[in-house]
Amino acid sequence: MTVTDAILAFPIAFYMAKVASPRVRGLLVVGILMPLWASYLVKVYAWREILSEEGILNWALSPLGLKGPGFGFVATWLVFSYLWLPYMILPIYAGLERIPASMLDASGDLGGSPPVTFRRVVLPLAFPAVVAGSIFTFSLTLGDYITPQLVSSTQFIGNVVYANVGIANNLPLAAAFATVPVFVMVVYLLIARRLGAFEAL
Repeated sequence: MTVTDAILAFPIAFYMAKVASPRVRGLLVVGILMPLWASYLVKVYAWREILSEEGILNWALSPLGLKGPGFGFVATWLVFSYLWLPYMILPIYAGLERIPASMLDASGDLGGSPPVTFRRVVLPLAFPAVVAGSIFTFSLTLGDYITPQLVSSTQFIGNVVYANVGIANNLPLAAAFATVPVFVMVVYLLIARRLGAFEAL
């Protein structure tokens, strides 16, 4: 999910930071922030309806002889990617906005093609911002248990903790599982700090 969001977010953030006019940029920022004002549960249930057998996705694909993914891992991947995409776009946008336009012009003047400029100038300078965005997307995915429960039967760590706290009433096992994402996030944050991600937040 984190990699998917990074791939989707980068061109959007680059367009906002380096191509779009101030008016278009403002509209895009509002468009990205608006989903964050909606309830998390409303968005997940909306996706549940879209992906259901009688949902709009199957209705749109049926004339082509195709069928949607239904409920499963693909559905979880789609919903998570949608939910956390704004959290990836905004840090990358902030990181790209800090790159002076003169550096891109200098790369072009020295004979660098757009792909070379992207690979050798833009990506290294924006990489800490990508890592900063991944902190949000990775941590939110790691602890989520509602989305997997509603759109698939895939079990995440959060689902195991939830099941052992509630139905099974096995608090020691739930506590043991709960330490796993904490440990993973501590290691991830230490790596992100070393890569300079905190300066990009």
